[in-house]
Amino acid sequence: MAGEIPDLVAQERTGTGKGAARQARRDGMVPGIVFGGDVDPLPINIPFNVLFKKLKEGRFKSTLFNMKVEGHDDVRVICRDVQRHVVKDLPTHIDFMRLRRTTKINLFIAVEVDGEDVSPGLKKGGVLTLIRPEVELIVTAGDIPDHITIDVSELEIGDNVTISSVKLPEGAKPTIDRDFVIAQISAPAGLASSDDEDEDGADAEETPEADAEATED
Repeated sequence: MAGEIPDLVAQERTGTGKGAARQARRDGMVPGIVFGGDVDPLPINIPFNVLFKKLKEGRFKSTLFNMKVEGHDDVRVICRDVQRHVVKDLPTHIDFMRLRRTTKINLFIAVEVDGEDVSPGLKKGGVLTLIRPEVELIVTAGDIPDHITIDVSELEIGDNVTISSVKLPEGAKPTIDRDFVIAQISAPAGLASSDDEDEDGADAEETPEADAEATED
C-alpha cells in the first residue's frame, strides 16, 4: 500500500447553484463536487490558494487524495475535471470522484534502485541515470504500491533497465504499451571524451593513406 496519501481539506458548501458558487469565489474559495461511490454528491469548497499551489506542483489529476470534510468520513478521491476561467486560466470549479477499492486509476509511482553497491558498471566508474524517477501505472485504488524497485546489481556500462524487466505489483500495469527505458548506466564523461578523441585520431591517421591512394589513381 502507498505509505503516504496526501490529505486535501475541503469545506461542505451550503447552497447550490450559480449564486452559491459565485459567493464561494468571492470568499476566496473554489467550488467543487465530490461524486460517485453509491452515495449522494457532496458540494464542497476548497481554498483557492491551496488548490492553486497543488495544481502548480503538477500531476494533480493523477494524484490520489485523502479528502477530509468536517462532519463526513474521510474518503479517497481523484480529480476528474478542473474548469478554468477562459481568460485568466484560473480554476473556477473542480470535480472529484470517490474511489472504491476495486476502482482502476492511473497514478505515478516512485522508482527505487537496488544493487548499486555491487553493480559492475558502477564499480568501473559508470554513471547511473534515472530517466524515469516515476512511472505511470494503472493500479487498483485498494492496492496502491508505495514504489517499484529496479535492480542494477548485474548491469555493466552501456546497459539499461526497461519496464519489461521490472516485477510490478499484482494487478498493476504500465500506461505505455512499448518497452520504455527507466534507467541506464553510461560511461563517465572523462572516458567518453577520451573515446571520442581516440576515434578522431584514428580518422586523422587514415587521411594520408587515403590521399596516397587518390594520388596513385
